Amino acid sequence: MKKLIAILMAVLMCMLPLVSLAEVELTMGSWRTEDTDQVQALLDKYCEMSGVKITFLPTTSTQYNATLRQQLDGGIGPDLFYSRSYATGAELYDNGFNVRCNEIPGVMENFTDTARSAFTSADGSVFAVPFAAVSHFVYYNKAVFAEQGIEVPKTFEEFLAVCEKLKAAGITPLSNGIAANWDILECVLCGMIPNYITAEERLAYESGEKKMNDETWVRIYTDFAKLVPYFPEAFASIDNDQANVLFGIGDTAMLIDGSWSYGTLSGDDYDIDVGFFSIPAPEGFAPGFSLHPDFGIAGNAASAHPEEVKAFLAWLATPEGAKVAAAGVPAGFLPSISADVAPEGGIVSQMFAEGEGKNADMRFVWSKMMALYTPMVDQLNAICRGEQTPQGAADAINALWEAELAK
Repeated sequence: MKKLIAILMAVLMCMLPLVSLAEVELTMGSWRTEDTDQVQALLDKYCEMSGVKITFLPTTSTQYNATLRQQLDGGIGPDLFYSRSYATGAELYDNGFNVRCNEIPGVMENFTDTARSAFTSADGSVFAVPFAAVSHFVYYNKAVFAEQGIEVPKTFEEFLAVCEKLKAAGITPLSNGIAANWDILECVLCGMIPNYITAEERLAYESGEKKMNDETWVRIYTDFAKLVPYFPEAFASIDNDQANVLFGIGDTAMLIDGSWSYGTLSGDDYDIDVGFFSIPAPEGFAPGFSLHPDFGIAGNAASAHPEEVKAFLAWLATPEGAKVAAAGVPAGFLPSISADVAPEGGIVSQMFAEGEGKNADMRFVWSKMMALYTPMVDQLNAICRGEQTPQGAADAINALWEAELAK
């Protein structure tokens, strides 16, 4: 009987237009300050259907993890919050801050094991509803390519040739810099890695069966180093936001960045026709595609309104809710739900199409190797500044990972 009542309650929660959850106000935390208007509009639609008001309260991305933890520790955390995937998100659940989502209707039925795995703790608990994945692309100015007679490159060698042709024409090929200390790894290197290493092979590196300084890794760092001459002259002082501006105002021809930037680059702030393609594989390598589970939506286990929190999470886990949510977030976030909720022919469909027939994998270090995150950023920065060789970078990272495995 209790099970039947629970099922009926779940059904009623999904029929939100008919249910009033009366004058309840929740808050949602996030690291996406640039999405405030769009996400708040989405939450307002949910309020129209449910009667539950949710206020979007984002924090600057670089301060989000520390701020959220401080809030949760102090008992003043948001009722709902964006959850990082893998270890970073699992740590909050392990400390008792997240609602367990396994029993929320739709979570186990409407997402694949792969989608849920990014938000599943070691004990099998789903600590957030999977929400959005991202990819990493080379954005290009279509007008510049047309003026220079350039076709979209199919191989990494062709990509370098495009960069050389642009540079010879007096056009800065790439906007990327290293001042942000994250995007050079997350967008550039992790966008390249699936061209060299499959998801299955990644497991061998995680276990130590394969070495992080083998010929594959030396080749990856070597190819990365080949991009540096095509960065802007002042790349050491250029962060991700500035790189976006340089590309957006037409000062450069290309930018390697995340799919999440498409909405801004193609929006009203800039007057450019933006195209995109995956970082192409070198000749002789199978093309890869970076598809990373970016964030889920978690419920605060200490919320004063636990039923309303669970009702919102259940709504997100339905195709109907996911469809509304997908239309309410910026272009470039790829829905995690199994149901097809993307508008046919839209930008999300085009981004997914980039991955068809390719080796798809998440950002390389996220699942088991986050201890290498900062050291990898440091090695990439050193390569960019001419202070480190590809072999030296590979050796340094391998030594760190072997020490980590030995603990």
